[in-house]
Amino acid sequence: MHTSVDPSAPTPDRYRAFAEVESRGMSTTYEAWALGAADDPATLRLIDELPPAKRQPNLVFAAARFQGVPAGPYSLFREWLHAHWVEVRATALTHATQTNEAARCALHLPVLARLQGPLALLEVGASAGLCLYPDRYSYRYTGHPQLDPVDGPSEVVLDCEASAAVPIPELLPDVVWRAGIDLNPLDVRRPDDLAWLDALIWPEHDDRRARLQAAARIAAADPPHIVAGDLNERLAGLAAEAPSDATLVVFHTAVLAYLDEAARAEFVGTVRGLPGHWVSVEGRTIVPGIAVREDSARDGTQFVLALDGEQLAWAQPHGRALRWVANP
Repeated sequence: MHTSVDPSAPTPDRYRAFAEVESRGMSTTYEAWALGAADDPATLRLIDELPPAKRQPNLVFAAARFQGVPAGPYSLFREWLHAHWVEVRATALTHATQTNEAARCALHLPVLARLQGPLALLEVGASAGLCLYPDRYSYRYTGHPQLDPVDGPSEVVLDCEASAAVPIPELLPDVVWRAGIDLNPLDVRRPDDLAWLDALIWPEHDDRRARLQAAARIAAADPPHIVAGDLNERLAGLAAEAPSDATLVVFHTAVLAYLDEAARAEFVGTVRGLPGHWVSVEGRTIVPGIAVREDSARDGTQFVLALDGEQLAWAQPHGRALRWVANP
C-alpha cells in the first residue's frame, strides 16, 4: 500500500510520500502542495479533523479543486484552503478517489486481444465505467498505425508509449456485455459526478481533462451497468449475470490498494474461482500471489499488469506507457 493511502501512517508522512513518490515528475502543483502541507502544522490540524481514510492527499486536493481552488503555489493554496475548509471538509467526507482514466484501456487492450471472444467485461472499482469501452476508443501505440473501432475513428484517441515486445492487436475486441462494481457508482450524465471526475484529474493534465469529456459522451450514449456495493460481496453475483456464451473478463486498476490484506486475499480467492479471465493493474506489492519480476529499469511508480495472476508487463498507472516483460 502506498504510504499516501495508508490510514495508519502519520499525516505528514502521507503528504511527503505523495509529493516525493507519486507527484514528482507528474504534477509540480501537487508536489508543492503536498510538501507544503507536510511541514505546516496549521494545515495538518485541519486535515486531521477528517477520519484517517479521508486524509489522503489526492482526495483532499481533489475536494479543494471541486470547490474552486486555483492552481498555484502552496502559499496561495494554504490561504484558500483555510478560508474554505468547511466546504472542502464536507466534500472530502462525501466523496472518494474514483479516478476514471479511459487511457488505461491502452494497458488492457493487448491483454484483451489475446483472449477468445466475444468478451463480457466486469470492472471492479468501475467509478463511472469509462474503462468498460475499449472497443469504442482509438489507439496509437509507438511504432504502430492508429487502431480504430469497426465503425471508424473515435473522438477518444489513446496514445501509449509501448515497448517493442508489446503484442499490439490488429483489431479491437468484440465486447458484448459490460458491467462494473463500485462503492459509489458515478454517472457522467449527472453534472456533479462529471465535475468530480474532472476535479480528480491533476492540474497540469489538460489532455486527460479533454479525454474525460470525450469518453463521457461515449458512456452517456450507452450507459454501463454498474452496481453499488462492496466488491467482495457483489463480485460473484454480478459475474453470474454475464452471458454464458461470452468470455468473462474481470479487471481492475489501482483498486486493491484501498483494501486491507484480508479483503485482498478474499477477492483473489473469489476471482480465481470464477470462469474466464482476470486482468489486474496494481502496485507491485498489492496483489497476493503474483510473482513480480525484479527490474532495474522500473521506477517506483509503475504498476504490474497481470493476466490470471501472471505478470505480463510494467505499466504507467494512467496508461501513458507499457513495457512488456512476458513472451509476446
